[in-house]
Amino acid sequence: MKNSSWWGRSIRLQVFLSHAGIASRRASEEIIASGRVSVNGVAITSQGYKVEENDIVLLDGKPVQAESRLLHLALNKPAGFICSSSDPQGRPLALSLLPAAKERLYSVGRLDFQSCGLIFFTNDGNFAARLGHPASGLEKEYIVEATGVIPDTVVEAFTSGITIEDVYYKAKTAERTGRKTLRIVLVEGKNREIRRVFSHFHLHPATLRRVRIGTVLLGNLPEGESRPLTKNEIKELLW
Repeated sequence: MKNSSWWGRSIRLQVFLSHAGIASRRASEEIIASGRVSVNGVAITSQGYKVEENDIVLLDGKPVQAESRLLHLALNKPAGFICSSSDPQGRPLALSLLPAAKERLYSVGRLDFQSCGLIFFTNDGNFAARLGHPASGLEKEYIVEATGVIPDTVVEAFTSGITIEDVYYKAKTAERTGRKTLRIVLVEGKNREIRRVFSHFHLHPATLRRVRIGTVLLGNLPEGESRPLTKNEIKELLW
């Protein structure tokens, strides 16, 4: 194992796997339960098992190394890029826009192929799991421009709550900024929530841009560019 600033005397195996960039802590627990992980030649399925710095951890028979550094990056994703680590359709990957790094990075949260704006990439499984958990209450703010005029009924329905195909959608706020534009704040952020609500009212977002996650603003970060999150930003996101 490589020395890392986060390493203590011993840590739980699922924490080690998340810090190694394998998966979030919760997903790492499932990997351990499936019997795919061994420590010093012994298969481990217990969630309470702790490892130390000199232990040899294998996943599917291959060594797992703790990351020598934890990265937390903010990217201004252009439309037309996918946030997955690979794509069978061959679409451009947002990962290709990030500075070259030996660490395995993955996105935090959702931002679909057609949408643009702020998204985080990290190799810190604990950071990703904390931000992705519904209990985090993390706000995400969007500026949406529709191809047509947005009726008041859309704003009223989105803020009071609406059920579409058995799924309940509700924005924390939806503020009109123009005849065709809204500023929307979501907390839970279900998959393609804004697009599904707009489609229900026969509207189509011409532009869907995320401008804030928690206290982190997109600001003047150029499209296609990234920057490291500051220590203060990370602290506020995890608060």
